[in-house]
Amino acid sequence: MTTSTTSYRCSVSTYLSFLGVAILLAVAPGPDTFFTLRASVAGGRRRGLWTTAGILTANVVQAGAVVTGLGAIIAHSQPVFLTIKWVGVAYLVYLGISAIIAALRYSDAGWQNMQRSPVSAAKAARQGFLCNITNPKVLAFNLAILPQFVSGNAGIAELALYALTLAVVGSLFLLAVVFCASTFRELISQASFRRGIDGSVGAVMLGFAGALALESV
Repeated sequence: MTTSTTSYRCSVSTYLSFLGVAILLAVAPGPDTFFTLRASVAGGRRRGLWTTAGILTANVVQAGAVVTGLGAIIAHSQPVFLTIKWVGVAYLVYLGISAIIAALRYSDAGWQNMQRSPVSAAKAARQGFLCNITNPKVLAFNLAILPQFVSGNAGIAELALYALTLAVVGSLFLLAVVFCASTFRELISQASFRRGIDGSVGAVMLGFAGALALESV
């Protein structure tokens, strides 16, 4: 067995191990998951898909930052990282309060009005983008996980493969969330269920905001 063959097999094995970690990270509930679920419940499959597109775009941007070394600079620059952190806290609080207010105010008519006047594709994508890009944990995950799997002399291509894998796997899981929400349309059509989704998502978003605010940098 040649050295190159052994190295190739090790690389494949390492990548498969990383893929397993990426899947576990994707299915772990986070702001992106809950926000996509609510977007799909409120605006249907179209809004959910555009929200997912915005999140994927933000993930790719963060992956690019890690690959080019910008991520490391941000993570080690306290003022920059703190700014991102508190912008993220503020945005999660906004999302949480908005969802809770919606849970308290919405009636059957309110949901019907929302469906008649859907959020535009651009706005849904923008909301998804902001939900992800203002969460510094995404950047921290990339910076913490990638060095555990890539070689010390890894090139741009290898780093990009691993970083983009996280983005793609996460987006595939969000697509499953969108389509599941569409499949259970009859259940979702119940106003009480929708208010429950809003209230739960709002509480979770505020919980994430509190955890992020209290977390040491």
